[in-house]
Amino acid sequence: MFKKRIILIIVAIAGAIAAFQLTRGTASEVAIKPPPYEPAVRDKNGLISAAGLVEALAENTSVGSPNSGTVAVIHVKVWDKIKAGQALLTLDGRELNAQLEVQNAAVTAAESAAERAIDQSKRWTSIKDSGAVSASDLINYQMAAKEAQAKLNLARAQADQLKVMIDRLVVRSPIDATVLQVNVRVGEFVAAGIKAPVILGNIDQLQIRCDVDEQLATRVREGLPAKGYLKGESTRAGATDRAIPLKFLRIEPFVIPKVSLTGASVERVDTRVLQVIYQFDRPADHNIFVGQQMDVYIDTSKSSPANESAK
Repeated sequence: MFKKRIILIIVAIAGAIAAFQLTRGTASEVAIKPPPYEPAVRDKNGLISAAGLVEALAENTSVGSPNSGTVAVIHVKVWDKIKAGQALLTLDGRELNAQLEVQNAAVTAAESAAERAIDQSKRWTSIKDSGAVSASDLINYQMAAKEAQAKLNLARAQADQLKVMIDRLVVRSPIDATVLQVNVRVGEFVAAGIKAPVILGNIDQLQIRCDVDEQLATRVREGLPAKGYLKGESTRAGATDRAIPLKFLRIEPFVIPKVSLTGASVERVDTRVLQVIYQFDRPADHNIFVGQQMDVYIDTSKSSPANESAK
């Protein structure tokens, strides 16, 4: 009986010590710091917020290489303005050039063989009525001439194929644009379809891709006015002098998982969004770059131009 009391007393003391340590550890926890920027405040009812990502007009173009190889020459650098068809980079083509030389020699040999076979066929055909050649031999000569001509055509086609493959070693711009990124250096290996070595875009005008949460997607209509704010200026949502006016382009009618996260604690990876595209001119008093995030506010309290015309 006495031992049980001692055990109970020890257990009670241990519990008290554990409770004290737990309370002291909780009290010493560092308080969570507030976010560096206060969330944007709606300046009137009817606004819905969206996270926007700046893109080049008509979207960024990731130019890939159709072939794998080592980069031999880079023809452009970031900020260069280029034209459609201009060379961006060239891969090492020594192996294909050597194959082309071999194939050109094969074409020359095939030309000689074809000329000889065709000449024999013509000579024996011209004397077929004299009885100097049998009908079966004459057919053999004619078929040999056709076979030699077919081999010549095949050799020329293979040479043309190598020329096309050599030309494809030069990666060219598909559009008039500005070079936004060059992701390779001379001597690096480029794998076909794996990495985009060059990213292009028309940045004279910019567009912004807005992610509207699917809970708010039903409130979005075509032509709604919107305005955008750079990150860090969201606390001045009511200050119209810092707002960037946006021009509606289109709604992409396909709700997708959100891939561009702003870092807010309320965002979840499984969030699905409706993407709305707006366009804007580059403002003189803002330095805005492709890939930059913006806070976008779409005004659903106003009627869209499409609704006004329908009335």
